[in-house]
This record gives sequence, structure tokens and C-alpha cells, in this order.
Amino acid sequence: MAKSSTSLVIFGANGDLSRRKLIPALLQLHCNDRLPDGFNIIGVSRTPFSDDEYRESMWESAVELVGVEASRKQFEEFSRRLFYEAGDLSSSEGLAGVDSRLADLEQSAEVANRMFYFSIAPGLYESAVASLDDAGIAHGNDGWSRLVIEKPFGTDRASATKLDSSIHAVFPEKDMFRIDHYLGKETVQNRMVLRFANSIFEPIWNRNYVKSVQITVAEEVDAASRAAYYDSSGLVRDMLQNHLLQILTIIAMEPPSAVDPESLRDRRVDVLRAIAEYSVEDIVGNAVAGTYEGYRSHDGVDSSSKTPTYAALKLQIDNWRWQGVSFYLRTGKALENKNIEGVVEFQRPPHFVFGGATGAREPESNILAICLQPDEGAHLRFQVKVPGRGMEMKSADMQFHYDSAFRDQVIPEAYERLLQDALDGDASLFIRSDQIAESWRIVDPLNAYWESDESDRPAEYSVGSTGPIQAVDLLTADGNVWLQGCGTHD
Repeated sequence: MAKSSTSLVIFGANGDLSRRKLIPALLQLHCNDRLPDGFNIIGVSRTPFSDDEYRESMWESAVELVGVEASRKQFEEFSRRLFYEAGDLSSSEGLAGVDSRLADLEQSAEVANRMFYFSIAPGLYESAVASLDDAGIAHGNDGWSRLVIEKPFGTDRASATKLDSSIHAVFPEKDMFRIDHYLGKETVQNRMVLRFANSIFEPIWNRNYVKSVQITVAEEVDAASRAAYYDSSGLVRDMLQNHLLQILTIIAMEPPSAVDPESLRDRRVDVLRAIAEYSVEDIVGNAVAGTYEGYRSHDGVDSSSKTPTYAALKLQIDNWRWQGVSFYLRTGKALENKNIEGVVEFQRPPHFVFGGATGAREPESNILAICLQPDEGAHLRFQVKVPGRGMEMKSADMQFHYDSAFRDQVIPEAYERLLQDALDGDASLFIRSDQIAESWRIVDPLNAYWESDESDRPAEYSVGSTGPIQAVDLLTADGNVWLQGCGTHD
């Protein structure tokens, strides 16, 4: 077999993502002996560092992070794979040092694989790819070449299509890996196992038994630390277009024919294609924008800003399985607590047989809650009889929690799984171009309306609350309420 090398080049290697996510994830993969032979990492940014200075800087970041269980000796072994070059992606000339370092690391290899990771401002993606191509380093010697890109991919459907076209001139779709780290979470992947590896769920996973589906991504933190970026990008682009719609596709997708990348991604795209595009009338009746009190006083935020820090909306999936089932999505900042979950609410029994019994009252709906953070696991809520109280009932939970079921195992960080998959060429958990296009198609009308003169300012809500009251009204109109199925446990 020909001797091969694999080089991962991280642009933006001195940034927070690299320090707190990428290098620690790669360190964990090294400690678990999951990196390929001949694997090297080249960090690139404009700041001048020697190899040793960069390695020491990454060690200082790694030891601060919970879950990185590496001794200094292990890090020193890992650091033999870690190099640094000062470089500038704005021109091919600025990449001369990267070109030279790649040549040094690959000189004894017959096959040279290259993977490029853009941890840089999204607005630089197009010019950065052109610089890689102009510098002649986009592809190695007889090996594969891949590009990993962080969100957001474009700012709307038109810009995403244009960006796709320019990148595809250098990296074909099969070599593009668009990361949404939510899809790398073990708890998101467990949702597929929960449904497709357990026959008890599939017969009831449809409009006949499901009343509604709710997806919540709530954050306690406000936008102050990145207010200027946030005000120009907005919550819809930052969270809704990617994270929430990805969770939705995992919950609502049809069973794939096989667990291969294209079958899985085909089914996820099918869900988005079945969601109708909003009209202005649809937005007014089915979507709520909110802004927490004090947001416009942050540095970098326009005093007349209409950028929402909270959004709630109702979607319909127009297919055989989900016709008539409401899907409610909500996300926001500066809320009461951090909570990421998907809740499937089932229909109540068609006939309540205990209506005349002592103490009996109409039961609450059964719910299945898929808990992503911080309560990783799942809760199934059902009705039980209260002892000695006639036929009085209450809700009880059957619970599964990762921290109790797998006490001796650390849940891998999302970036560990995603980096491993990208190195292996497995695109199952990455976003395909048509999925990006469909998700922008769904949210573009929201942005267009909420940013226009036609719309009112977003409704204000208190910091530390559950969001604007209008989001409650959105569900009340359908006879529903927001549900929280996950939480603390013994």
C-alpha cells in the first residue's frame, strides 16, 4: 500500500472555535487512537507564532476545558502533529508559508490527502477558496481534498446559491462538508436510534396519534458579547435556519432505505421540501418575533434595530405522515434557562372511560421528550393512578439519562464525531447544498418581512423570562400550550 499523509489545515486557528472546540476535539481523537497514521495539523492565522508557541497556547486552552482528559505527556505526543504558519487567505501570496509547510510534511508520502477547515468570517469563504486555488494548494498529490465550512452558509437563498457555485469550481459537492454541530450531538443521533431501532414508536409516529411537535432551543446568555455581529446577522440566520430546522428534519424524516449518507440526507431534504413557503399573511398569523429589554443598548446595536432575539413559529409539513400536525419552533436569548429539546405530544384517548369515577378528570397528553441539553436523554410521560384517591390520575415519567446509563463513558463532543466523519469521508451528519437551499427558502420570507418597514418592532420581553406573551398566544389559538418535557432528575 502506498505511504500516505493527511494534513488538516485550520484557517482561523487562533480563534475561539479552534481553541475551545477543534484542537481539544482533535486531542481527544488522538488520545483515543482514532487519528490516521501520517496525520498532521497546520494552524493558520495572521498572528505570528512559532510551532512551540502555538502548541503551548493550545495546551493552556485545552486544560481549562471540561472533558479533555489528557495528561501533559499525551498532549506532547499530540503536539508532534501540530504546526503553525502565519498566513493570509486574502491572496495566494499570503499562503506561501502554508504551501511550503505542506510540501515539507508530505515529502515522503506517495499519496497526500488534504482537508481545509474554515474557522473564519463567513463573508470570506468565497475569496478564501479562490486564494487556495490560485496558490495551488487546494489539492494534494493523488489523494482526496475536502473543505469543511462553519455556518452560516450564505445570508439567504440567493447568496448561498452563489457561494455554492464559486466553491464547486474548486471543491465538488462530494468534497464539501458543511458543519452544523447540532447534528454531531449524541443526543440528536440517539433520536434516530430511538425511533428506527424500536418498533414501538413507528406505528404511532404520524398524524393519527401525534397532536403536535415542539422544538425549543432556549439560551440564558444574552447577545452582548457579540452584539455587532448578532445585529447584522440576526436570530433567524444564526439559529433558526440551521439548528432548529436540522432538529426538525431528524424528528420528522421518513425511514431511510439504509444508513448511508445520501439516503439519510435525502430523507432530511424531503421534510423541508414539504414545508410551504410563508406569505406575509402566514407570518402575521403563525410567527412571533421578540427582543429582550435592553438589547438595543448594547454596543454595536442600532437604537432603531428590528433584529429579533426571540422567534417562535408554527409550521405545517404537507405530506402523508404529518398532514394536519402543527410543528412549533421557538428559540431565543436571555431566557429563563438553557434548554434544548424536542417534544412529541400525542393525541388524548378518543374516549375517556373514567369520566364518571370519583376524582377522575381529563388526563394530560402523553409526551415523548428528547432532551439534548443540559438534561441529555429522553422522558416518556404517561398517566398513572394516584393510590387511595379513587380514579384520580397524575403524570409520571419513564426516564433515560446518559449520565446514569453510561456512568463510565464520556459523551463525545459534537466536534469529535464530526471531525472524525469528515476525515473518513462520511457526510451523513453534514448539510447538503439542496438542504441549505430549502432551509433558506423557508426562512427568507421571515427575514424579509421582519426587516421591512411593513412590520412592527419585535415584542419586548423581560430578561430571564420565557419570552414574549405573544408566543404563548400563538399556541393558545390552537388550544395548545408550550411544553417542557426535560429537566432535572435524581
